[in-house]
Amino acid sequence: MRSLILAVCVAAPALAAQGRPSPAPPPLGGWTPVPELPGMGRPVDTATVAARRRVLLARLGRGVVLVPAAHERELERDYVQDNDFRQSNTFFYFTELETQDAWLLLVAGGAGETVLFLPPRDPLQERWTGLRLGPDTTAVRLTGIARVLPTDSLDPVLSAALVRAHGPLYVPLDQTTRDEPRLRDLLYSGRDVRNLRPTADSMRLVKDADEVARMRKAVDISVLGHVTAMQAARPGVWEYEIEAALEAEFRRNGADRVGYPSIVGSGPNSTTLHYDVSRRQTRDGDLIVVDAGAEWGQYTADVTRTFPVNGKFTPRQKAIYDLVLATQQAAFDSTRPGTTIAQLNRVARDYMRTHSGTLCGAQTCDAYFIHGLSHWLGMDVHDAGDYSTPLKAGMVLTIEPGIYLAQEALGVRIEDDVLVTATGAEWLSAKAPKTTAEIERLMGRR
Repeated sequence: MRSLILAVCVAAPALAAQGRPSPAPPPLGGWTPVPELPGMGRPVDTATVAARRRVLLARLGRGVVLVPAAHERELERDYVQDNDFRQSNTFFYFTELETQDAWLLLVAGGAGETVLFLPPRDPLQERWTGLRLGPDTTAVRLTGIARVLPTDSLDPVLSAALVRAHGPLYVPLDQTTRDEPRLRDLLYSGRDVRNLRPTADSMRLVKDADEVARMRKAVDISVLGHVTAMQAARPGVWEYEIEAALEAEFRRNGADRVGYPSIVGSGPNSTTLHYDVSRRQTRDGDLIVVDAGAEWGQYTADVTRTFPVNGKFTPRQKAIYDLVLATQQAAFDSTRPGTTIAQLNRVARDYMRTHSGTLCGAQTCDAYFIHGLSHWLGMDVHDAGDYSTPLKAGMVLTIEPGIYLAQEALGVRIEDDVLVTATGAEWLSAKAPKTTAEIERLMGRR
């Protein structure tokens, strides 16, 4: 079942202040937020996250897992550009909670055990931050976790769990968590502390139904943004104006944030892979590479479209574009369970080389395809996972060939998000116009 959890709050402040349970939230239709509950976050699929925790504990066999939530970023130190908080991916994967400063404790072996630790609520602080989820019966009901305790009880509960488990302590080790004082102390305590990330990250490679639903939503929002970017383009507009139209459409349709800094590169900037300053004024005859994805429910899309600022491809631009598009289709046609990203990369490069003719001069066009074909996609735009892993149904990856002719100020990249299915693959971002005819038709209606 889905129960509701708030990004930074729970409902009914008056009742909570009196210590009585909050009323049951109204039913949620799909992903629609409940307007009566200010600050409503995304719904938590309590059955799904419980299943993820069970799989993790079964893989570990024995031991204790300790996962910290993220902290609020500091305006004075971190140069916050959008939200001042985004949840840790590992914590989110096993809870789907967006609350900060929390801890998740799992005990493998025997019947297993799950404990969620939440900071006590502070009514004075909530005047600044909004309502927070606290260690009470409301949290139990909304999270599906039966044992919810205040964070100041973490140390004795952890110590007791380590004695009972007779196994190692697993924590997600990365630069952020290594800076977490409690984890840093544990690393130097002499205990058998192991990195949880390899096991947790391998689980994230195959998306479950809840993850696929979130990604479809992020992709659909991203498609709307790309359509708006095409409609906003015309000679003389600045790259930042197109970026503004794109990202406004993201937010208008419910995106939490962008999944990564948007790339809007026109003319010579179309040949720079990660150009993201958006400071050039477009000119008649330019191609524009727009590489941008919305994040929704902690999952991001990653879509790239290339289009002419004046709405019409030149014969030269169309020839390069069509080769990139056909290369992408060849890779997609080879996408199925059992293949690898390395094999798809070879398929794409072989196709581009074979069909280049003299389009790119003395060299075949694959010489100007200067990046990899694919990467995993999920909570991160370059999501966790071993790239040697054969594809399985439920994996999501990008397919993004490109040709970059710097001497002609002509760059073309086409990128789509692809879900591996039992028999092949599905274009998740197919609704974004992609053929030259589709793009010209859309831009002709501006």
